[in-house]
Amino acid sequence: METRFEQVGPGLWEAAPIGSMRVPARVLASTALWRAIRNDESLKQLCNVATLPGIVEYALAMPDIHAGYGFPIGGVAAFRLQDGVVSPGGVGYDINCGVRMAVTGLLEDDLIPYLEPLVEALFRKIPCGVGSSHAIQRLPVDELRRVVERGAAWAVERGFGCPEDLERTEENGCLAGADPDVISERAYARGRIQLGTLGSGNHFIEVDVVDQVYDEGVAERFGLSLGRVVVQIHCGSRGFGHQVCEDALKIMHGAVRKYGLDLPDRQLACTPVQSPEGKTYLRAMNGAANFAWANRQIILHLVREAFRDVFRSREAARQVRMLYDVCHNIAKIEEHDVGGTKMTVCVHRKGATRAFGPGHPAVPEAYRSVGQPVLIPGDMGRYSFILLGTERAMTVSFGSSCHGAGRVMSRRRAKKIARGRNVAGELRARGVFVRGASRATIDEEMPEAYKDVAEVVEAIAAAGISRKIARLRPMGVVKG
Repeated sequence: METRFEQVGPGLWEAAPIGSMRVPARVLASTALWRAIRNDESLKQLCNVATLPGIVEYALAMPDIHAGYGFPIGGVAAFRLQDGVVSPGGVGYDINCGVRMAVTGLLEDDLIPYLEPLVEALFRKIPCGVGSSHAIQRLPVDELRRVVERGAAWAVERGFGCPEDLERTEENGCLAGADPDVISERAYARGRIQLGTLGSGNHFIEVDVVDQVYDEGVAERFGLSLGRVVVQIHCGSRGFGHQVCEDALKIMHGAVRKYGLDLPDRQLACTPVQSPEGKTYLRAMNGAANFAWANRQIILHLVREAFRDVFRSREAARQVRMLYDVCHNIAKIEEHDVGGTKMTVCVHRKGATRAFGPGHPAVPEAYRSVGQPVLIPGDMGRYSFILLGTERAMTVSFGSSCHGAGRVMSRRRAKKIARGRNVAGELRARGVFVRGASRATIDEEMPEAYKDVAEVVEAIAAAGISRKIARLRPMGVVKG
């Protein structure tokens, strides 16, 4: 299927429906970013998404788009409940991979003498790397089933945090409707030793400082000011979510045949939202999302313990306060404006962040009058951003925004380019202290493996779906 994208507005590129496409495919990107995207395999994936039954409006991609499994990473698509589908490829293997951010009581000058001991303490306390385990005791399956049902609240009830943490977490850290009975023994076996662990790949804990403020009023509402130290936690549902996705895909391939679905790519395996298979996947996916929220909640508790130990002060730990927690890989049943009519749809966000505007009841009460915080990590050598959801996002992107910088280089290529270099040393020379599970981990996450997140954020701001609030500069990083 040959598709041609044309610029149809400032920062907006569209391919009209051809062949089996049911809706247009749209990409939000600046001219400079489009030049890097226009020949990417991810555009073909986006057009394939536009062929799926029940899709409404358009298949949409954020400027951090790159190729993924089935759906492109950075993809957003909404489906009618009555005749639409749900696809694990539209969520991803790392269900509810997301970012949690906490604001500390420290300023940059307070941190500098303690930076290296703090990063080392974080590295020791929070297991990272492939197969990392045992941040907390091995859970019996009955207890892990409660994690599936309760999410972050399970962790808070056991002393890993406080109620305010839940109030400042998307969905209060728990998606309703999770069913522990539809999750496999293999998933439980993988998950019972991985709560409170960072994992590998692009997951990280990052100690940052606010180096620019764009909106002082909203920044103050978020507890931010110039020089303020914050902590980012980026991870997901680990092997538990991976297994839930793997199990679902086996069922979905059979469902494709059962329901006579004609797909352009086997990786788009899906099933009607209202089918028994669709409902089962959503119940299992919700459970994996809840596992991820519990995981990030425990990690935040361990971060607080590291601050307590390094600064020898319980007050230093108490002052590590939640800003917000967002998920990046999820399918949610939400109400949106579709062609001028309110409609309940199943919104897939894969490598995309919810960005609800002011007044929406799903936004925490603390922020409801201004809008939802949108957390956008960059690479470990440059900067990250804190944005704000807008009313426009509710009408043009199903209340969604970008999720990060987006890779421009495969992990293999990054490691090849890093050969003979000392990437950690280069970052140290730029004022960033990095600890990783291995040298390979640091090399494959080198800054040049990613787009410049500032360009991605500018494209999002120009589209009006998020507003810039503050910029963060990395000082210390723990890589999975």
